[in-house]
Amino acid sequence: MESVLSKYENQITIFADYLEEFPDTDELVWILGKQHLLKTEKSKLLSDISARLWFTYRRKFSPIGGTGPSSDAGWGCMLRCGQMMLAQALICRHLGRDWNWEKQKEQPKEYQQILQCFLDRKDCCYSIHQMAQMGVGEGKSIGEWFGPNTVAQVLKKLALFDEWNSLAVYVSMDNTVVIEDIKKMCCVLPLSADTVGESPADTLNASNQSKGTPAGCPTWKPLLLIVPLRLGINQINPVYVDAFKECFKMPQSLGALGGKPNNAYYFIGFLGNELIFLDPHTTQTFVDTEENGTVDDQTFHCLQSPQRMNILNLDPSVALGFFCKEEKDFDSWCSLVQKEILKENLRMFELVQKRPSHWPPFVPPAKPEVTTTGAEFIDSTEQLEEFDLEEDFEILSV
Repeated sequence: MESVLSKYENQITIFADYLEEFPDTDELVWILGKQHLLKTEKSKLLSDISARLWFTYRRKFSPIGGTGPSSDAGWGCMLRCGQMMLAQALICRHLGRDWNWEKQKEQPKEYQQILQCFLDRKDCCYSIHQMAQMGVGEGKSIGEWFGPNTVAQVLKKLALFDEWNSLAVYVSMDNTVVIEDIKKMCCVLPLSADTVGESPADTLNASNQSKGTPAGCPTWKPLLLIVPLRLGINQINPVYVDAFKECFKMPQSLGALGGKPNNAYYFIGFLGNELIFLDPHTTQTFVDTEENGTVDDQTFHCLQSPQRMNILNLDPSVALGFFCKEEKDFDSWCSLVQKEILKENLRMFELVQKRPSHWPPFVPPAKPEVTTTGAEFIDSTEQLEEFDLEEDFEILSV
């Protein structure tokens, strides 16, 4: 494995060599739910983009599983894109969408905590080590390329061990998002004698589909919603373009995972019919915590202008991401989907109140009954059978 990966070790992408600057235009640029007027707000736009955490290939980290690869160059791009989407959710959860990053400026402690979740060490909850080994439970060998749905399933399972962020991760099935299932996942009831054994659904108003009501959840667990889609056979169907772009305008947007065959990118917005993305295909050296417990974050932000590609060149297999910190955010998202997505004759995905009758009953994901930590648990792939294998919805063609 090392010999195969060694040729990628020095793969450095120099963005300036082939990037075209943003054009001089009056068009709006949308980045993860925020709009920028390119002509007058270019510096603000670039600052917003550089504030996103940027995860790339790394080398010289401890071998995965003790004897596996010490670099993910050549195979880990989709895992890195999944990390970027999740990191954006955590930033929204702890710091807010309007938080900004400045080089060498002291940041809130939550920022450092978020960054440390993704360091390339087996004891970090969303490290390349954790994701690769949890992928074994999804039928992927360590060092094998992932598709967006596999990454989504891995993140859903790793989140069960992450008590600090305490996310509910919902991955849609069959292009369908079920409101009732999400409410069951995210509504946390107070632990009292009166509620022990009750289902969260018992407290829900079934008609609360798109509007908040006084009878909402007592406590809402922040939601990471991932919607894997196939928007065509061999290329994206133009009928989906407007709806796809509309998703980047939503305040809940976390962008999209996708790209081209075996080349994954993290899409964060659009300008006209060009998608704007962060590219993980740069190999950097492993960065660890320093003696004072902080992380030097200079290589975790992309300071060059991002790349763009025509939306019709996108592989049709993608995964959309959304973050709903509170129940009202999810209810607002439902309203936006009904207004902007479900109006199309050929819908990009479905949003339904109740689970289809031919589906099996919904069971919220739960952490397996083990006595070890999450990091130790998935260090032993034999115990991955504790998880139910999801039906594989491999997205990008090989």
